[in-house]
Amino acid sequence: MPVVSLKEILGRALADRYGVAAFNIVNDLSIESVLAAAVEERAPVILQTSVKTVKQYGRAQLKDIFDTLVRGVDVPVTLHLDHCPDRTVISDCLAGGWNSVLFDAHDLDVAENLKQTVEVVAEARRTGAHVEGEIEGIQGVEDDLGSDDASRIQSLEVAVDFITRTGVDCFAPAIGNAHGQYKQAPTLNAQRVTDLVEATGVPMALHGGTGLSDEQFTDLIARGCAKVNISTALKESYLKSSLEALLAAREKDKWDPPTLFRHQRAAVLEMARQHIRLFGGSGKAW
Repeated sequence: MPVVSLKEILGRALADRYGVAAFNIVNDLSIESVLAAAVEERAPVILQTSVKTVKQYGRAQLKDIFDTLVRGVDVPVTLHLDHCPDRTVISDCLAGGWNSVLFDAHDLDVAENLKQTVEVVAEARRTGAHVEGEIEGIQGVEDDLGSDDASRIQSLEVAVDFITRTGVDCFAPAIGNAHGQYKQAPTLNAQRVTDLVEATGVPMALHGGTGLSDEQFTDLIARGCAKVNISTALKESYLKSSLEALLAAREKDKWDPPTLFRHQRAAVLEMARQHIRLFGGSGKAW
């Protein structure tokens, strides 16, 4: 089985300055489609599960689906729990075999966030897993978590101290990025990524990727965003392809589920392939 640690998959990406696409999957079809794109592109990939998806399926069943679909895949894959403020869910997923978790405690003050993140890192180490941390909320609501209000940006010194003292393996900085589709082109503080990587040597995670320009992606990856999250683009490609197929079925009055599934798979696979290529991940499998 090609499952590898978050630290290894991001360490290689940071060293060679490419981005590993981290897709928020929603079901078995989206998992298989993303994996197929990664295999075609010979690229490492991160499959992310939201808290909402974990609760929808149940941790054990979702992990069984992942294990079944990743079996025989010959590119590096990491299973990651995205934005999770709930320590109980984090513990459950770590015990269940997730490779990494994002402990999202940005609603806490920095001192308490730091204290609890240290505990999560220690817990993750006991299962061989790794941790992504953050101290600022990424603007926008995703899978029922988050806020449309802009978060307070902490100083570089505070962020560096948090990364160093907690021992997180990846850090998600707020740089003007946002979850969901952007209402207007974002102005990003790309220099903050450079400063954090230079000060800590830790790879950064870029959240709110859907809607950024190719040039913004390329620049941020070159600065050290080794993990690039894609959620909205997957959901849109999945649901828009579904609508297209269902409208065609209604017009023909021919209701064939496998036709719908093929349409969904093709759309998600192509979306994943395009992002993997853009982030420089093609051909980077080992």
